Amino acid sequence: MRVLILTSSTGGGHNMRARAFQEWAQAEPFLGFSVQLHRPLEKSHPIYAFGVWLYNRIQRTAPFLHHAYFNFLEVVPIVRTRKPLGAARYRKVLETLQPDVLISVHDSLNHAFFEHAREVLGRNRVKCVTYCGELSGGYGFSRHWVNPSTDLFVGAVPETCQAAVRCGMAPERAQVGGFLLRRSFYDPTEDAAGRAAFISEKLRLDPNEFILLLSASSRGAHNHVRFLEALRRHGVDVQVVLLCGKSPIAESEVSEWAKANPSARVRLLPHNTNVGQLMRSVSAIVARPGTGTTSEAIVSGCPLLLNSLGGIMPQERITVKFCRDHGVAQLVRSPEELAGIVTEWRKRPELPAAIRRAMQRACPPFHPSDIVKMIAGLDVRAGGTSEARIPVLEAARAAHPVVPAAPGISLPQPRPVVDSVS
Repeated sequence: MRVLILTSSTGGGHNMRARAFQEWAQAEPFLGFSVQLHRPLEKSHPIYAFGVWLYNRIQRTAPFLHHAYFNFLEVVPIVRTRKPLGAARYRKVLETLQPDVLISVHDSLNHAFFEHAREVLGRNRVKCVTYCGELSGGYGFSRHWVNPSTDLFVGAVPETCQAAVRCGMAPERAQVGGFLLRRSFYDPTEDAAGRAAFISEKLRLDPNEFILLLSASSRGAHNHVRFLEALRRHGVDVQVVLLCGKSPIAESEVSEWAKANPSARVRLLPHNTNVGQLMRSVSAIVARPGTGTTSEAIVSGCPLLLNSLGGIMPQERITVKFCRDHGVAQLVRSPEELAGIVTEWRKRPELPAAIRRAMQRACPPFHPSDIVKMIAGLDVRAGGTSEARIPVLEAARAAHPVVPAAPGISLPQPRPVVDSVS
């Protein structure tokens, strides 16, 4: 089966999920997958490429401006036409690769790019699948995620499918699949001795003390220096590990701060670090409320502190909503607040321990290989999807009954563990 995954570099989560599917498909050679990745927004037309650049620019510099960006794209039909901009380039990719299945992992790729693929390859010759990693519905869940003609919509959690059904997706084609993460997040958990050895030998830190991980987006969006300065001002002498994505500018800023503060116990790690092992080893992580890092933290059982400095983007609001509903994170609204939380968590370890327990409850009972098997079960012959060939879907239905499309659907009420979005 030839699979073409449509993704884009707006943030890092979409490409991460695309690569994760490719990894897990390669781990199941008996299924006969051939998986290719394509970024049509960047490759098809300069207008799309500008939108990608602008998204990442706003995320790095002024997240609150994403409300204007998001609402503009919600009403402009540029991604919902029958033919995308730069269709000739996209058509060439389709004719060269001849995919049996298209999988979109991005909200802007489920309409024009699906419809044009059906026109080029034949409506009954290609299946169109959406994998959506968003964690809840409401403001911030783009309507572009849902194309009612899609053969299969896979949502990370039940709330994702509820949102899709409310946007017009047929309930019988909206299935919970769990988190689609890379393989390192599903490696066997290290025992106490293995964790201690990793921290001592690889991080050169004390495994018996609190370790804080400051994370950045793949494009380098971060507030590391502001957080480090707040910890220093408040006399919080804590071990800190830092990731800067693929941004040399972010790495330079952190390195300069470390040189100016030689007594600070900080470790700057390269972007190709085994983040799964790292999250399983540290005491807590500070990150933007992106769905990718949030999902990774939940699977890893790493207490999560959500960085809301600069404002919360619409798509981050629905992540915060999920975290609030399930009690799996705490919101950080200022560098000083982070210093206070770290101080309290060091004194009261039962607080992050409660978040770990909540993460175990919130983690969906699925594995990325289940998603791969869902796709393998699609009937790619003319005639449509044969649900009898998808036993994983039956398991999904048993665990998470399909929610009917009714306007009265309500999600759980907030728990007091996490502050609400201001």
